[in-house]
Amino acid sequence: MSLLDMDLETDALSQLEERIQRAVALVAKLRQEKDAALRELAETQTAWEESQAANAKLSEELKTLHTERQQVRARVEKLLGHIDQLGAA
Repeated sequence: MSLLDMDLETDALSQLEERIQRAVALVAKLRQEKDAALRELAETQTAWEESQAANAKLSEELKTLHTERQQVRARVEKLLGHIDQLGAA
């Protein structure tokens, strides 16, 4: 084997080693990005679940207030009816 052949093999080996190191660095970076994305997803899911719970609570409160409003309206109309009867008498 000549010196030139050895240099070519060494260069090829060095290039391969460099490519492997870049691949390892890329895999590590992608894993970090994946972990960050998974954390963000978990936080988003938690926030969504909390907002859904708050929405359900507010919907129930709105329903209760609507019912109370109808009750108050009925009582006021009843009182106005009594007042009208007093004026007619």
